[in-house]
Amino acid sequence: MWENESPMDTSITRKLKGKTILITGGTGSFGNSVVGRLLKLRPLKIIIFSRDEKKQFDMRNEFDNPKLRFVIGDVRDKETIKKACRGADYIFHAAALKQVPTCEFFPMEAVKTNIIGTHNVLEAAIENKVSRVVVLGTDKAVYPINAIGISKAMMEKVMIAESKSYDGDKEIKTVLCGVRYGNVLYTRGSVIPYFVDLIKKNKRLPVTDFKMTRFLLPLDDAVSLVLYALIKGKAGYIYVKKSPACTLETLAKAICQIFNFEKGFFEVGIRAGEKVHETLVTEEELIRSVEKRGYFEIPPESQGLDYNKYFYRGTRADLHRVKAFTSASTIQLNVKQTVKMLLKLPEIKEELKKLGKKR
Repeated sequence: MWENESPMDTSITRKLKGKTILITGGTGSFGNSVVGRLLKLRPLKIIIFSRDEKKQFDMRNEFDNPKLRFVIGDVRDKETIKKACRGADYIFHAAALKQVPTCEFFPMEAVKTNIIGTHNVLEAAIENKVSRVVVLGTDKAVYPINAIGISKAMMEKVMIAESKSYDGDKEIKTVLCGVRYGNVLYTRGSVIPYFVDLIKKNKRLPVTDFKMTRFLLPLDDAVSLVLYALIKGKAGYIYVKKSPACTLETLAKAICQIFNFEKGFFEVGIRAGEKVHETLVTEEELIRSVEKRGYFEIPPESQGLDYNKYFYRGTRADLHRVKAFTSASTIQLNVKQTVKMLLKLPEIKEELKKLGKKR
């Protein structure tokens, strides 16, 4: 397995000290995790921008820190996000509709939040001379087959196109870049907390397809990648964390083993809009990517609005040697390795403690 290496260095402390950071969708799993890390770096202020007052209330009580400022608003409203951006040095754009069924049933809502909302954030950032913006992507955006994937793919394209549009403009200093990662373990609405809730209710675990594979990424690793992009990301670039994967059967077995759950699990079949395997980097992207230890750096196809680079000039590549980075082609964890990874999660430790189980 790859070393659990963060591509960050000590410069992040120097860069963030005394700065103001805005997090859109800041009451989600990412926001709650990154705020804990950011507060240790002595920023001036952290602005939590979201539309859920209950989650803001809970988060305010959880951290109880005067450096946190909570702003109610929606990225769909450009004037609201523009006002929230005033004085910000850096932005994490995490606001999004993320659930597959929600976006399948209401695709225009995904368009409004994930595409138009992203454009609003980027324009507001440029107008307010924000130093850097990092947009948070997903493996579902790669070879997308569902509404969330298509909308998040367009989110990436909007970021890249916006960075091209001002390439060479010395008046604009804002750097726009992105990250992309697969399943982040134990985030809100993901499968592991769902399985744990079912175990508490003594119900068998429904597994869509035993051979389906998914990337596995601890939230701390995802946060480290985002912080790296915030400090060193280049305009229009996307940064991808290398992750191992496992089958859903392996994941279910690992969860049952951790909690000594004897009722087990059963197969229900693939749901609408789901992939059998996820992709983090396409074959086409790998042609121009730079592979680092622990992550990929994907430059945009070109900078500036040079149409010749699209219509008349290309790049030669040995396509037989290029294979997409997928949840089927990456390192596959067995049950023992998956158990080991899951037992490091603070949420799993807490659940075991509540149930009086020792590991």
